[in-house]
Amino acid sequence: MSHSSSVLLDVQANGCAILTLNRPEVRNAFNATLISDLTTLIQKCDQDPKVRIIILKGEGKVFCAGADLTYMKEIANFTYEQNIEDAKRLGALFETLDSCSKPTIALIQGGAYGGGVGLVATCDIAIASQDAKFSLTEVRLGIIPAVISPYIIRAIGQRKARQYALTAQQLSADEALQSGLLHYAVPQEQISALTKEVVDDLLKGSPIAQSTTKKLFRAVESQPITPNLSTMTAMAIAEARSSTDGQEGLKAFLEKRQPNWIPTHD
Repeated sequence: MSHSSSVLLDVQANGCAILTLNRPEVRNAFNATLISDLTTLIQKCDQDPKVRIIILKGEGKVFCAGADLTYMKEIANFTYEQNIEDAKRLGALFETLDSCSKPTIALIQGGAYGGGVGLVATCDIAIASQDAKFSLTEVRLGIIPAVISPYIIRAIGQRKARQYALTAQQLSADEALQSGLLHYAVPQEQISALTKEVVDDLLKGSPIAQSTTKKLFRAVESQPITPNLSTMTAMAIAEARSSTDGQEGLKAFLEKRQPNWIPTHD
C-alpha cells in the first residue's frame, strides 16, 4: 500500500486499485491537498497497466462531507481570480475521474454531501449502505453546486437535480437509488460481497473494450441521432471487431474457453 497525507492507494493482485479518502477526522471533506492528491492518484492508476478497476471509498463513518470548514474559510478570502483557479482544480478532479479509462466504483457509507455527491455521480458504478444519506447542501451556505453540476445532471436528470439542489433536502439511500444516483443500496454487511460480484463481472470484460466503451459513451452523450453519429458508431464497432481483444473474444467464444484477459484464478 502507498499513501499520501490524505488518500491511501492499495493495488490488489486482481488489478483493483482502492483509493481511500483518509481524512476521517473531518468526514473526508475536501481541501486543497485532498483534491490534488486524489487527482494525481487517479491519473497514476489510469496509466498503470496493472490496474483494471478503481474503487473509491472513504475511511471512517462518512464517505465524503463536501468541503472542509477550514478550507472554506480560506476560500472566503480569495480574490475572484483565485476563486477561478481553485474551482478549476476541483473541476480537474471530476474531469479526471470522469474521463478515466478504467471502470470506477464508489463505495458509500454514512453519507455524501456537496462535492461528495459529485464523486458518487461521476463514478461508473455507485454502491451504498442502506443507511447512507445524500444532500446537495451548497445553497444553504450561499453557494452553488457548479463544478459538479454536469455530473449530477447526467446522473439524475435536470428536473431531479433542480429539486435536490434548490432544497438541499436530505435523501435516503433508497431515494438516491430511485433517482439514479446509486446503482445499489444494501445493508452495510452486504457491501463487501456485492462489490466482489461487481468486480468479478468487470474483470470478465475486455480492458480495451471497457475503455473504448467509456470513451464512446462520452462522445455520443446528448448527441442527436444523425447520419454522422451512425457513421461514427459504425466505425467504432468496426475498429473494435478488428482489435486484438475483439479477435481474441470471438475466438474464445467459438472455442468455448475464457478470453486471455480474464485472470487465471477466475
